[in-house]
Order: sequence, then structure tokens, then C-alpha cells
Amino acid sequence: MTKTLDDRPIIALAMGDPAGISAELTAKLVASDDVRQAAHLIVIGDRRVFDEGARIADLNPDIEQAALGTIPSTRSPKPIFIDLANLDPADIIVGEANLVGGQYATENFAFALRLANEGRADAVCFTPFNKKAMRFAYSGYDDEIRFISEIIGFTGKAREFNVLENIWNARVTSHIPLAAVSSHLSQDAILAELELTFECLKRAGIASPKIAVAGLNPHAGDGGSFGSEEIEIISPAVDEAIRRGWDVSGPYPADTVFLSALKAGMHAVLTMYHDQGQIAMKMMGFDRGVTMLGGLPFPVCTPAHGTAYDIAGKGVANPRASREALLLAARMSRHGKTSISAH
Repeated sequence: MTKTLDDRPIIALAMGDPAGISAELTAKLVASDDVRQAAHLIVIGDRRVFDEGARIADLNPDIEQAALGTIPSTRSPKPIFIDLANLDPADIIVGEANLVGGQYATENFAFALRLANEGRADAVCFTPFNKKAMRFAYSGYDDEIRFISEIIGFTGKAREFNVLENIWNARVTSHIPLAAVSSHLSQDAILAELELTFECLKRAGIASPKIAVAGLNPHAGDGGSFGSEEIEIISPAVDEAIRRGWDVSGPYPADTVFLSALKAGMHAVLTMYHDQGQIAMKMMGFDRGVTMLGGLPFPVCTPAHGTAYDIAGKGVANPRASREALLLAARMSRHGKTSISAH
């Protein structure tokens, strides 16, 4: 059923790294009928860069421009473009991570985050960033969660999820050395991730989520032959989750957990570390995956792929993952506008 102009969620869409495919993807999103039906877009960036992206995409999106600081209080029938006038296209070095691109993406993202934090947008999306370029512009930039927390003053717990159509990947540890993973595992940490995952899945419209839990060691430890984390930490956490009434099972061997989850119709897999889930998700659908940041006061979504410097300017960028990111943000906005946080 088509949403009316009055009940579509408002999504702040920040243009990402200008040296890659972000401008082209932004133009393709703005021109997408299903995106426009699902959400009211407020696009943030430099209009000149957007227009160049539209030229590359061979599109002429119908978009309304608003002066900086005068965002319309009511939804326009058209997407709104907020022109920060913050990058001359002549300064873009296509296919290269640099300070100029990092500054542009950082400013756009921060503006979008403030819009949502002020209640003027229901969710934030962004086309791909390049972390190296972001670090040039923002000292100490580790990842999007830290940046968001600093910009909006968020002190709660947020996590990164990867979403591929009907399967989500959550993880207990993320951007830490592999050698440190075991020491960061605990029953409390696993239970906190399971709780946050349940809440995010429900906000995405899944009424009764089912989650599979991966083991850490080969063959999920094989009864203690290859490690004791499954016996001492992971299995007790799964048992406690079941006691709480959550539909959780495991631990499963990591090399088959996604096969088991998909066959059983589960909605998510909780892995113990970053690449344990990322490798599987990207193998299954690199050009379709979405990254969703959960636990924040509002949903933040982006395509899981990167800036694709190698095809920048060629007009061949696939917008599917960006489209899925926006549609997920819209669904999550419709299912609740309160903060999702782990307890």
C-alpha cells in the first residue's frame, strides 16, 4: 500500500565520499520511485556535486532545493536538497582518498545526524564513506558509531548490524584484534547483544525473531577439544537467553551456522567476532548488503559496500544496497521512534 505524503518517515540522506560512487548513488536513490514512496528524503551535500552525480547516472531527478537553515516544516511532494555549498567539483580527485573528500563527507554526515537528533528527521542514511579520507578530516575517526556518539552526545551502547534480505548478522566483538576476542567474551556481553538484536529485529517489523548463535572455535569447540569458550561462556548464555523466553539456539559451528540459520528460517546469526560473520554475509551478497547501526536514538543505515573508486564516474554503480538501506531505515522508522538500547 502506497504511503501518503503525510505519513512517510523523513530520512536525512548524507552524500558520502565524492571521489567514489556516492554522488551517482545519491542521484539514483532520489530518482527511485519506490524510495520516494517509502520515505520523504532530505539530501545533504553540495548541489554541484549532486548534479555531477546525476549527470554521470544520466538522470534528471525532480528535487526541491531549500536554503541552508530554512528546512521546510511540512513535507514537500519532492525530495528536499540542503545545499551546504561545501565542495567545488573541480577539487575532487576521482578515485583517491584525501582530505577534501573526508571533509565533505564528514560535514554532510554531521549535519544529517543533527537533523535527526533535533527531531527533524526520523532516520539517517549515507552513501559510502572512505574511512581513510574521514581520518584525514576528523582526528581519531575510528568508525561511524564513535563519530555519531561524539556529534550528538550519545553515551549509550550502539552496535553495527549487517543485513542481507532475510538474514541479519550481529556480533559480540567488532573492531578489535583477533587475538583479543576470547578475552572480550562473557555471558553478559552475549546476552546484551542478543537483547539488542531482538529489539532491532522487532523494530524492523519482525514480530517473533529467531536467532542462531555461533561458536568461537572450530566445530564449536568439539566438546572442549578445541577450546572451552563454548562450554564456559557461550552455551550458558544461550541457556539463559532461552530461560528469558527468547527464541535462540546454538552454539553452532561457525562454518555452517549461516547454512543452518537460513535452512531453519532464522532471522539473525550472532557471531563472536567481526570477520566470522562479515565473510559469510559478503560472500552471499556483497552488492546487496546493508549496514545498520542499532541502539542509537534513531536508525542509521548505509550500503555495506565501499566507495568503489575503481568504477567512479563510469555510471555503472549498482544502487541496490543503497536502496535497501533506505527502505530498511524507513521500515524501522515506521515501527517505532523511540530509542533502541540494550539493558
